[in-house]
Amino acid sequence: MLSFLRSPAAAGVQRIDPGEAVRRARSEEITVIDVRDASELATGRAEGALHVPLMALRMKCDPASPERLAELAPDRPIALYCASGARSQMAGRMLVEMGYGEVYNLGGLHDWHAGGGRVQR
Repeated sequence: MLSFLRSPAAAGVQRIDPGEAVRRARSEEITVIDVRDASELATGRAEGALHVPLMALRMKCDPASPERLAELAPDRPIALYCASGARSQMAGRMLVEMGYGEVYNLGGLHDWHAGGGRVQR
C-alpha cells in the first residue's frame, strides 16, 4: 500500500507486544521511555520508565548531544509510549534517524498496563 511513501526510518519502528515489553523491561533487556508532556504524568507512568517529552527527545537522546541521558545507548533496545501511540511512533522514527538500532512503539500507557506492567502514580 503506497510503500514508496514510507520513510526508511518508519520501517525501523515496529510495534511490540505489551506483555513482551513488560517482560523485557523487568529483566532490564529494554529501556522504556514515556514521551508524553509533563502535564500528562498525573495519570501515572510505567514503572521504571524514563520520562523524555517528545519536544526534548533530540536533546536528551541524540548520541551526539552533551545533554544525552547516560541510561541511553544506540545499541540498547528502546520501547516508547505516549497516550495513544502516535507520538511514540514519531519519537521512534527520530531515534532510528539518530542511529538507534532496535526501536519499538509500545503504544499508550494503557497498553503497558494491559501487558501486566505496573503504573506509578
